[in-house]
Amino acid sequence: MPARGFLSPGQQENLQQAVRESADKHLRERALMLLLMNDGKTYQEISTFLGCAYRSVAYWCVHGDADNLESLKDKREQGNHRKVTELYVELLLDVLEKEPSELGYEFGRWSGERLATYMEEQTGIGLSGKQVRRILEQKKYAYLWAKYTLEDKQDPKNRKAFKEKLEGYLEASKASPDKLQIWFWDESGFSMRVIRRRSWVKRGSRKKVTGQRSRGKVNVMGGVRYHDKKRMCYFIDKGNSTSFYEQIKKLYIFVKNEWINQGNVEDNFTLSEVKILIILDNASYHKKKDILKKIEQEMPNIQLYFLPPYSQDFNLAELVWHSVKEYIAHRLFKSVSDLQELLDRLLNDGELIIKWGRKIKNKGNAVIAS
Repeated sequence: MPARGFLSPGQQENLQQAVRESADKHLRERALMLLLMNDGKTYQEISTFLGCAYRSVAYWCVHGDADNLESLKDKREQGNHRKVTELYVELLLDVLEKEPSELGYEFGRWSGERLATYMEEQTGIGLSGKQVRRILEQKKYAYLWAKYTLEDKQDPKNRKAFKEKLEGYLEASKASPDKLQIWFWDESGFSMRVIRRRSWVKRGSRKKVTGQRSRGKVNVMGGVRYHDKKRMCYFIDKGNSTSFYEQIKKLYIFVKNEWINQGNVEDNFTLSEVKILIILDNASYHKKKDILKKIEQEMPNIQLYFLPPYSQDFNLAELVWHSVKEYIAHRLFKSVSDLQELLDRLLNDGELIIKWGRKIKNKGNAVIAS
């Protein structure tokens, strides 16, 4: 091992500049190894500090040349890149800007391996997926989650008209919540099942995973009131027309009791100015004629206002479900009843603090929460 202070001032400046400015993270790390060794650190101390293998430190501290930064690059990684031409890179970047469907493929996203296979068919240059990803990283590309969108299925004119009308209702509710209550209504399921099929097992064995996807699931139907963000959620066995009617009736009774507790006479509720506007999606059981007729006859204060197709971004309840699922994602439950008890506290007792101004990523358009 070289003695402490073996680097000249010029060599130190050269390595420090590489650490600060190089786009190659491996080169930066190896330059830092030499600088640390120059400060008198041992291989083990450098390995611990950088979080890399002892053998890697030993190799680069011996083979690295402070006067030649190219010596700090792994020649094994460069071998197949010599095959790559400028034309290959131009074609690769052009392919990346196209949807797979434009080139006759039915899958939705390009992966490094798929790009490598396609490029080999087009150019005859065979690279691995890892090598293709490395080229793209050098060209300032990153492999990130794409935003899920429903814009291709939406009717812009219909959505614009709905939004303008909705904003009018929201303003009216803000001004007179005692006369107009707006409830955003929806259904959701909360599962104890981990989505990924991976699990912790001893090496050499593999755990079998049941195919019962609905096991350990709690179904919820309910809504959130716009002006005060009050949540009323009910646990159901299954979302259908019967459960929909029953829960809407519970919500109606809740609002009616609130009105009575303010000193009003119960018999006058149906004749009062109180209107309950429920905004909900186009699920088939929301629109069954017999259910709609019963609601109209038995709960005249209620008016159902259906969202445009594929427009859940207008439904504030989506933000509630998303926030709850984030909260319970990594928590441990012994039973479904434990999960349901927590959901009741989060949804109905107000234990969950929701950031109403946030946007939901990867869920189509941003949910209106203001």
